[in-house]
Amino acid sequence: MTTSLVLLTRDLRVHDHPALTAGARDERMVVLFVFDATILTSRYAAPNRNAYLLDALVDVRRRLRALGGDLVVRYGQTKDVVATVAREINADTIHLSEDHSRYARQRIAQLRSIPAVSVREHRGITMRRIGELLTTTGTPYLVFTPYWNRFAATPLPDPLPALKTVTNPLTCGITDVGELPQPDVFASGSAPERERGGETAARTAADTFFAASPEPVLRDIPAVVGTSRLSAHLHFGTISALELATRVSRRNAAQDAFLRQLCWREFHHQLLVTAPHLTRVDVRTRHDQWLDDDEGFLAWVNGMTGYPLVDAGMRQLVREGYMHNRVRMVVASFLTKHLRIDWRRGAWHFMDHLSDGDIAANFGQWQWAAGTGTD
Repeated sequence: MTTSLVLLTRDLRVHDHPALTAGARDERMVVLFVFDATILTSRYAAPNRNAYLLDALVDVRRRLRALGGDLVVRYGQTKDVVATVAREINADTIHLSEDHSRYARQRIAQLRSIPAVSVREHRGITMRRIGELLTTTGTPYLVFTPYWNRFAATPLPDPLPALKTVTNPLTCGITDVGELPQPDVFASGSAPERERGGETAARTAADTFFAASPEPVLRDIPAVVGTSRLSAHLHFGTISALELATRVSRRNAAQDAFLRQLCWREFHHQLLVTAPHLTRVDVRTRHDQWLDDDEGFLAWVNGMTGYPLVDAGMRQLVREGYMHNRVRMVVASFLTKHLRIDWRRGAWHFMDHLSDGDIAANFGQWQWAAGTGTD
């Protein structure tokens, strides 16, 4: 009897989930999420992302239970927990989605050291496996426009349907699936007007966006809802970027612009592989002499610069855990080009508050705004 262990990370859905689909081909499957102690004690575990993560886990557990299975929840170091559960269920294979941060690559290396079990990575966070689109010289793209042209000309794979049934962890001898943390503790301090997470909310938001198809110009106007508002859902994988891309009609200008944004996300993920120190080292340094201006930085953080659009964006960030994309560009440019303050300080302030705070996209865009990145 073959047994799979599917490790969820930031792919918290049941639709278009290659790792889940592959695991279900075995006779038994256990789906596991680990609250990783290293992540939870880092700055990355910001309250808004914790709250969004908990929403997503509640939803994916509900969906798995509706299919006859369940989500097993454990706490600790990922490698130690996975090794214990794999041994407990006598797993043959560990399946998980390919990810690209330095920590994700360290995690996969640790998982591959677990004896007597094979480890398989799958597409699931990006639309294609990283490395499928390369320049004519076989190197990753460092400029977006050529990457976009290649992306748009290359057919995407078909998304996978949701599973019909999932085996219950009881069949593997797991009687305690584990409890999720309490929201008032785990997500203490989250933004009062943040949007909810989870696959149900993601699919509703996607349906609303594709049904409305607003005029393309509206996505550049912060005062109206002209964007998809799917960025946090994409970060946590509560909806598949590939599924969204395959719903796009390129004859619809708003949807075509949305596809380009999905491509930007993909571009930054492949950039993270090329530049693993993206969070702290200039991709293309200009040898900037940043100012040590705590007073200016605090005025920017608190929305007290005196520039109304900048201040509105910074206050929205704290209140909602979200900021309109165009305003993000404005406030980043203001910090780095007007106040001459190091982009790293701004990028980490964003990470402290954004529900969609993504290592690749956030730091890639901050470097782009600062003039140290791929532009």
